[in-house]
Amino acid sequence: MDPEIGEVTFRKSARGRRVAIRVHPVRGVTVSVPALVPYAAAMAFFKLKRQWVLETMRRQKEKARNTVVPSAAEIESLRRQAKSELPPRLSVLAARYGFTYNRVTIKHNATNWGSCSSKGNINLNLNIVRLPRILQDYVLLHELCHLRHLDHGHAFHLLLEHLLTDHLIRLMEGDIELSDDERAKVVELARKASISKAKYPLDKVITEEIKTYKTVC
Repeated sequence: MDPEIGEVTFRKSARGRRVAIRVHPVRGVTVSVPALVPYAAAMAFFKLKRQWVLETMRRQKEKARNTVVPSAAEIESLRRQAKSELPPRLSVLAARYGFTYNRVTIKHNATNWGSCSSKGNINLNLNIVRLPRILQDYVLLHELCHLRHLDHGHAFHLLLEHLLTDHLIRLMEGDIELSDDERAKVVELARKASISKAKYPLDKVITEEIKTYKTVC
């Protein structure tokens, strides 16, 4: 038990390759320890990163204070909109790019925009509908790519970058109807990606853009 951080959970990971620290606003601090790494070494690593953990917790508390929680009525309104709009768009993108998934579920999630299970089930955050169209499509394509690559390795990013490039071209050529603001956002992101030195420029630029939006209203 850390006097400032509270309880810290050390958990062995059969798949992990290195010691990793996760700070969650609800579940607390978890240290994943690869099977061959002794707990003493993981504890030493945690002590080195202790100040980073404290700073991360401080930022999370500040973010929580500044977050306006929507009413139950607002959440239900977003849920209805998300159920009406997102599954059909996911289905179109899946058919276009050759993906098959099991089912899609709309959730009110405060920690991520979406997820994909090893069984092919896709969860989407109802707040996705608050994003500009290109960012909505990014989340959908991201989760579809996880149907083939559950991790975020090279193969995953290569596939996602390929799909984003094709999709962005379709948006810019007018294959998909967009508002003037949505089209301007597409052009802006394409311009930023064209001058980016990142390995996966579209993925990088859109990821940075989506970070400016909260998963909760």
